[in-house]
Amino acid sequence: MTTTDASLAGTLLERRYRIDALLARGGMSSVFRGSDTRLDRPVAIKVMDPRFADDRTFVERFDREARSAAKLHHPNVVTVHDTGVDGEHAFLVMELVDGGTLRDLIDQRGRLDVALALTITEQMLEALSAAHHAGLVHRDIKPENVLLGRTGTPPTGVVKVADFGLVRAVASSGATSSSVILGTVAYLSPEQVTAGAAGERGDVYSTGIVLYEMLTGAVPYSGDTAISVAYRHVNDDVPAPSTISPDIPPALDDLVSRVTRRDPEARPADAEAFLRELRQVRTSLGLRPVAIPVLPPKEQQLPDVERTMPAISPVAATEPVSGPRGTRAMTRFAPPVQPPPPPAAAAEPGPGRGKIALRAALALVVIGLLGTLVWWFAGGNKTVTGVEIPNVVGMDRTAAAKALQDKGFTAKFSQQPSNTITAGLAIGSDPAGGTSVTAGSQVTVRMSTGQPKVPDIVNAARQDADAAIQAQQLQPVHDASADDYSASVAKDHVISVSPQPGTPVQIGGTVRYGLSKGTPPNPVPDVTGKSRDEAFQLLQSQGFQPFDAGAEFSGQVPAGFVTRTDPAAGSTPGSLRVGVYVSNAVQVPSLFGMSAEQALQTLAQAGLQGEVQGGGHRGGFGIVIDQDPAAGKLVKQGTKVKLKMFP
Repeated sequence: MTTTDASLAGTLLERRYRIDALLARGGMSSVFRGSDTRLDRPVAIKVMDPRFADDRTFVERFDREARSAAKLHHPNVVTVHDTGVDGEHAFLVMELVDGGTLRDLIDQRGRLDVALALTITEQMLEALSAAHHAGLVHRDIKPENVLLGRTGTPPTGVVKVADFGLVRAVASSGATSSSVILGTVAYLSPEQVTAGAAGERGDVYSTGIVLYEMLTGAVPYSGDTAISVAYRHVNDDVPAPSTISPDIPPALDDLVSRVTRRDPEARPADAEAFLRELRQVRTSLGLRPVAIPVLPPKEQQLPDVERTMPAISPVAATEPVSGPRGTRAMTRFAPPVQPPPPPAAAAEPGPGRGKIALRAALALVVIGLLGTLVWWFAGGNKTVTGVEIPNVVGMDRTAAAKALQDKGFTAKFSQQPSNTITAGLAIGSDPAGGTSVTAGSQVTVRMSTGQPKVPDIVNAARQDADAAIQAQQLQPVHDASADDYSASVAKDHVISVSPQPGTPVQIGGTVRYGLSKGTPPNPVPDVTGKSRDEAFQLLQSQGFQPFDAGAEFSGQVPAGFVTRTDPAAGSTPGSLRVGVYVSNAVQVPSLFGMSAEQALQTLAQAGLQGEVQGGGHRGGFGIVIDQDPAAGKLVKQGTKVKLKMFP
């Protein structure tokens, strides 16, 4: 498209989408910044190479895949707005994501911090989980298809996965054949190399390779040719990331190993299963999600052809590979044929004979390779490519089995929950519908059990409750505020659940539970009016831990005696500690018959004040004949007592 990129600027597709600046260019498409003139919003427009617009099969598949992708509404998926064909231009209108790609971030930083790598992978898997639940498979997961957009104010980074179904559409065109491997060589799953099968487990494998690259700064395999790299996926196990970066935790080595196993059945079934394992590993490592870097938007900067967009050529089997990053079409070779050794010479050859022997050996190698290619293109590869699997999404068990049997496949059934597919209907298949596999192969149909339901975990031990919730693909959360005493539920066993058992919940939803604190303690005894020491002794005898909570006034309790407890008498406390309050009240002494001087001195010793009323005491002969407050009254310290004297 390099000859038409410049001339496309300013073009109005279908009288609606205006093409502006070129953002990225690839072998089979270019991406432009554009504008939806009808809705007055910026968009990204992917324009396919003109050779595809003339291919009816491609256009139909391109439109079908775009419509399927447009049904995906998820914050981690690049939204597809529209698709169409205008003259020689087949195009796709998408959400415009300002920012860079994961490839840009890796190129800038090399290996990423473990917490950042897990955060990015988690958001990638969120996008793929939504796609897999909708029956879509990406088929070309790589850092170039993982955009790091900007959202919010101030801007924060967010992962956006792009190009769902594009490889599948290209694979249907006349530019490729059934003997071609289509994909990005560094991230191809073994089954894509050997049989062209691309299902959910293939996306799991490719995402595992991307995680490996983030953790180590490099992909696990490299080579001089694309085909040599591709076949390393088939013949070699992905090495542990810690062999490159020794500080990688063993738990991450194990995770990468599980999701990149060569046998698809040994990997997690889909992105959601991978996501659960990743979250468990992150929790075990004590890591939390971190902020994703906000990369500046790319303006007037054309990324490398092989790095940004898929590239395809009719024959790319033996071309050197400059890097692992571009989507390629590669001939799917049979295993290399070793030529027979040359016959032993009767005598040591001279210089001329040595050259002749060398040329003969090389000729045998070339003949062997040519023979392999002739065999392949003459039909020997048909045992590998086979028949396209029908799409069974939404069918019941009987209909799905018949659709597969009609194509010569044997059906196997498994069950899993789904947020969107009604119970009893097919979520999808493994390998996915549309994949070409060997005739007679077994196809696993995943049947929906509907939304997962909250399990009945009341009375279950905490560990068993967590396992039961996770088995339903839900997230267990211990809510400490819901913990309580129980006479019937043992300590550390589940006493309450929210939502209630049997309630349908979205996959990945949260289930909260409270735990029993054990048998409730005895109610606090009433120690009001007892001395401080008596109260402490009684409380301790019933298993409580009393402590001095302070002094306070009480008009009914003498000083030094208990006024109340906290928690109050008769209550069942959440703790064994009980605060004891004592009275600091003063009992007014009797002053009758005392002289004024004696009465004032007595009051002062008790912490009270005196006020003499009447004049008979001035000569020193007066005596108290009345007082207010009266003798024996409990009052606060410092209270004034009025004295009535005679004469």
